[in-house]
Amino acid sequence: MGLMKVFSGSEVLAIAIQERLEKAGVETVKKDNIQSARLGGFGGTDLAVEVFIQETDFAKANAVIEEFRMSL
Repeated sequence: MGLMKVFSGSEVLAIAIQERLEKAGVETVKKDNIQSARLGGFGGTDLAVEVFIQETDFAKANAVIEEFRMSL
């Protein structure tokens, strides 16, 4: 069992997919590279927020992820 990345992009979109996944009962982990870079004294990019789920939850999350991608 491990984490798999299901999204990488802006913070606004990361929060949106994270909320949809959690509403469907899938726990998520958000890695914010923008904030990490800022704390380290470096600049960041807008596409530096990643959302991860457990590999075992992929079957449950797949429909939510596809619906989110189609809505973009």
